[in-house]
Amino acid sequence: MGEEPGRAELLLAFALAAAVPVVVGGTPVVSLVGLTVWATAPLRRRGRSRSTDA
Repeated sequence: MGEEPGRAELLLAFALAAAVPVVVGGTPVVSLVGLTVWATAPLRRRGRSRSTDA
């Protein structure tokens, strides 16, 4: 039989296994947040210019 994996190998395997769902799930979330901020920027600018005119 083979040797048991060492501590470093186990940590690397767990880190890779944890990184895959974060990257796959995080990309759409960051994209949606960025698109929302970009789409609402004119509304925020318009609201800010009204409050400074008064």
